[in-house]
Amino acid sequence: MPATSKLSDAAIAGLREIVKRPASDSRYEIGEQIGEGGMGAVYLAHDRELNRDVALKVLRAPIPTDDERMRILREARILASLEHPGIVPVHDVGALPDGRLFYVMKRVRGERLDDFARSGRSRPELLRVFLQVCDAVAFAHAAGVIHRDLKPQNIMLGAFGEVLVLDWGVAKSRVHVLLPVEQGETLRPADGPTTVSGTAAGTPGYMAPEQLRGAADERVDVFGLGGILFFLLTREHPTLTEGRWNDARGVPAPLRAICERAREPDPASRYQSVSTIAADVANYLDALPVTAHTEGVIERLRRVAVRHRTALLLVLAYLVMRVALLIFARR
Repeated sequence: MPATSKLSDAAIAGLREIVKRPASDSRYEIGEQIGEGGMGAVYLAHDRELNRDVALKVLRAPIPTDDERMRILREARILASLEHPGIVPVHDVGALPDGRLFYVMKRVRGERLDDFARSGRSRPELLRVFLQVCDAVAFAHAAGVIHRDLKPQNIMLGAFGEVLVLDWGVAKSRVHVLLPVEQGETLRPADGPTTVSGTAAGTPGYMAPEQLRGAADERVDVFGLGGILFFLLTREHPTLTEGRWNDARGVPAPLRAICERAREPDPASRYQSVSTIAADVANYLDALPVTAHTEGVIERLRRVAVRHRTALLLVLAYLVMRVALLIFARR
């Protein structure tokens, strides 16, 4: 009986990597892996026909189930329906020679929001980035799409000021989209998969309580935006300990109030739309009152002074000059 040799762990790991790695086709030359999600992985690829680098998201399973096939097509078609500067465009969809389904997106170069926030950026700069995120999410809501997994890791900032909302893999759409079946195409609801305990889509700390029950409307994204705002202000991820969220220490009261309203456990007590939380943040930047916070007299005077500081400085300079002239005239 011929002797058999046992493969080393390194050899087995290498074979697994070869099997996992998708095969290039006549158009796309697939390079290194640059991202990973619950359903598949994202690879850097080169589009030979258009001579450009792209990002290619591919299913892990070489022989996808009907559910996996529907999920990746659903994600691609939801993304393709959202034509906005803050949402990554989809260029192509298809199957690789090994049978794995894929779709092709614009290659995003830049820095993740969590890394960007920890690099010493000023509060106003971070708040302006937050407003750009709100703009993209509000656009999606207007198109009937709810992201359901908003967090700093899913936001990318480009080298030229672009702010992009990524990873729409668990998005839910109120709009029915055409998805292919064996006998042609049919209208199907564009709901995303579940990712937490098999019951809810989202990430702990950024996921609204009602998502644990499988419920989701636009207010779950408001909750996620509240978590992102908390992170931008504190550089800490929101965590729940013994029923209490970690505190936004050192944050101005109006901004702290905006975070608290956005993350209210009861959806009815939250901001009811992305535009309302964005309006409060914009008001704070413009030294205007915010709806989430009731000001005291001293706070109001301080805010008015900040808003009209140029005029106040001119008046103060004029008064100082007048006093100086009076003193000089008496000599």
